[in-house]
Amino acid sequence: MINHLKRAGVATLAACALALPAAPHATAAPAMSSAVSVGSLSSQNDIEAAFRGIEAGARDAAWNVRNQLHAVANTLPDNGTRQAVKDAVDATANALFPGIVAERTPAPAPAPAPTIEVPENAAPANPVAGSPCPPSARVCVDLAGDRTWLQRDGKVEYGPVTMSHGAPSPNTETPKGTFPVNRKVRHEVSREFNNAPMPYAIYFTYNGHAFHQGTYVPSHGCIRMAQQDAAHYFDNVNLGDQVFIY
Repeated sequence: MINHLKRAGVATLAACALALPAAPHATAAPAMSSAVSVGSLSSQNDIEAAFRGIEAGARDAAWNVRNQLHAVANTLPDNGTRQAVKDAVDATANALFPGIVAERTPAPAPAPAPTIEVPENAAPANPVAGSPCPPSARVCVDLAGDRTWLQRDGKVEYGPVTMSHGAPSPNTETPKGTFPVNRKVRHEVSREFNNAPMPYAIYFTYNGHAFHQGTYVPSHGCIRMAQQDAAHYFDNVNLGDQVFIY
């Protein structure tokens, strides 16, 4: 059955190709005699239009036959036979009229973009597990975890990153609590400790406690950070921003 339909499709489409019926809008070529001058010939555009009309008519006829054969194939059992016949018909149509199936078959509609459902009034989870740092704080410092991060409205913007803090003694430990940033000095030195460098210093107390670049050796109360972290803090923390240390 399949082979019979395939042969029928090929024969029918081939007959269309050989017949080449002229389209209704094709321009009829004028009768010419040996006495006709060159100047009386139609323009090149008219000649090309006539041939294009013939070609278009043939392709229209072939496409109609292709659709009729597809309709016949649709009556076959849907067990692979139906599609096999349609594929054979289309292959024959493309062989006789190159590109006809692609040019006359609508492109499939794009798949709709997946939708993501966001629960209404969903409270954001604490970005750092177990942290008591309030959403109002811009800078959070976890002394026990030797880490610090920047946040905005409770959402982490930078970090957590490693830091060191004051040695555990009454005179050197880093104070806990909430503090406002009160001063920033990019190229700071410690006059109390022999002009020791304190690049990217961000002061949060009036007793000399600050974030700054340094080693991870315990300090006299400051928060020491790697160069890239100290520079990022300096560029993104402003005067008056809240620091929370716990």
